[in-house]
Amino acid sequence: MLFWLYLLVAILTEVVGTSLMKASQGLTRLLPTVFMFVLYAISFVFMALALKKIEVGIAYAIWSGLGTALIAMIGITWFRESLNLPKVAGIVLIIAGVVLLNLKGGG
Repeated sequence: MLFWLYLLVAILTEVVGTSLMKASQGLTRLLPTVFMFVLYAISFVFMALALKKIEVGIAYAIWSGLGTALIAMIGITWFRESLNLPKVAGIVLIIAGVVLLNLKGGG
């Protein structure tokens, strides 16, 4: 269970780091840029810890899939990006793919 918590921390810190990448305006704003790099480093540390127990294919699929879905939702709500049927369908398919990978086993 601890290793799944590590994976969750890796996902959340990566998502916040990516949000800060957008907020950094092309790495031109100092604080968002610094915090982005710090959060990415924390994300990689926790991903490495999660990989001690969770299979790399499963962990990476969850990390990238849920991270992508969360970033898309943050883009829509926080950065006022467009919401349309293809975007919703893509997010649903990403989540469905992560669920299917986990049903197959691993971890």
